[in-house]
Amino acid sequence: MRLSEFRQALKDEFGEGYGRVLTRDLILTAFGRTADQALAGGVPARDVWLALCAETDVPRSRWYGAGLPAPR
Repeated sequence: MRLSEFRQALKDEFGEGYGRVLTRDLILTAFGRTADQALAGGVPARDVWLALCAETDVPRSRWYGAGLPAPR
């Protein structure tokens, strides 16, 4: 997952404003830091996305394929 795909998945799942709040303020148990801090520290975007999904109870059916463009 590229960072741009992470950002799109975040926007699609949570909305632009709330997504920014989550990545800035929510401490992800898996990393002991926020999503923004984890990404800045070199954690792969896919790992951050999966941790964010788990932490916020996103249904597993929406964990994978998120952030990819819709098929034409």
